[in-house]
Amino acid sequence: MKINELHSAFNRVFQDSGEPRYFYAPGRVNLIGEHIDYNGGYVFPCALTLGTYAAICKRDDNIMRLVSANVEPPITTSIDNLAYDPAHKWANNPKGVAKLLTDMGHKLGGFDLYIWGNVPPSAGLSSSASLNVLVATALDAVFGLGIGPIDRALLCQRVENEYMGVNCGIMDQFASAMGRKNHAILLNCSTLDYEYVPLELGDYKLVLANTNKPRTLADSKYNERRAECDTARDILRTVCEIANLCDLNFDSKFTEYCKKAFGDVVVNESSAGHTPEGIVYRRAYHAISENQRVKDATKALNHGDLTAFGIAMSASHESLKDYYEVTGRELDALAHAAHEFEKPDITGKRTKMLGSRMTGAGFGGCTVSIVHKDFIDEFIHNVGKHYTQLTGLVADFYVAEIDDGAREVVG
Repeated sequence: MKINELHSAFNRVFQDSGEPRYFYAPGRVNLIGEHIDYNGGYVFPCALTLGTYAAICKRDDNIMRLVSANVEPPITTSIDNLAYDPAHKWANNPKGVAKLLTDMGHKLGGFDLYIWGNVPPSAGLSSSASLNVLVATALDAVFGLGIGPIDRALLCQRVENEYMGVNCGIMDQFASAMGRKNHAILLNCSTLDYEYVPLELGDYKLVLANTNKPRTLADSKYNERRAECDTARDILRTVCEIANLCDLNFDSKFTEYCKKAFGDVVVNESSAGHTPEGIVYRRAYHAISENQRVKDATKALNHGDLTAFGIAMSASHESLKDYYEVTGRELDALAHAAHEFEKPDITGKRTKMLGSRMTGAGFGGCTVSIVHKDFIDEFIHNVGKHYTQLTGLVADFYVAEIDDGAREVVG
């Protein structure tokens, strides 16, 4: 959305307001490192040019008027009434940000806020993190709070955990707040140490495919997987000293510890993999092997080896399917169709697609694929057709560019 369009929309909705300021916060895609942010591992997200915009103006009273172009109806409340209200739906996000800021002792007044976004909801691209980081960035600037971007990310994680009741890790908020154009972020979720890695894809592009499947299981299964990982961690603590699952390296020691902790299930995985002990072992296996894949994939990218990076992405999807069991028929259909493009074209010089995997919580949402620019239209047509034949659903596709993090935008 152009700023003049945002300006016109704000003035149309808030005809009695003052001159607004404008802000933007991106959504994110995680290239590799799924379901390990809450296990103390490494993730590798980047901010997208899909995101959320805000126009905001301070008021002289404590009234908050909240309007979203994407969702009806508008909400009116006040700084003195920030309790969670199910009837307020999307507006609980800005309310939650305001509440935690005031609980921290920051002085806020009323404001008029107009929101517009193009992050598809429930696609696994962090529309809620984008919204929360956007509001935190806007309130920080408008009320002169002096909060840095990492602290804004941590605040927004608390909004999800404490106010919205979503037990998420830090990755989504961190990527939205700290993104850098044409870079991914190698983030240690245990320490918040991070490194920007140039995302030099050459003739390749990131293509996102949205299953458009309602994610009815995502929240409940997410919490279930977290509990299973906690159980696996506690069992492993009986044989080794770890704070998080991802403190273990994926090596012979890991196998040794697992044999001691989980017993025969490690040897007889095919027959015992779905016993209670087998299930938590499989969750641990995914988390620790995925953490190693992030390290290996990042090294490959730093050496310009896109082929190895793509192989790691595809291996990540298989682990999420077989060991973490969070993909489902729709995501598997998209990934399987994408892999039909892994062979070189007729010249033998260009591989059409280097790697594909689900991204986000799973049970719907998106896949991300690395596709050669000359075959994007063919990829979208063929993968979309295959997906519809298998599922009866129609996927949406986005060719993604990598953006900077949350910021004020000047028209």
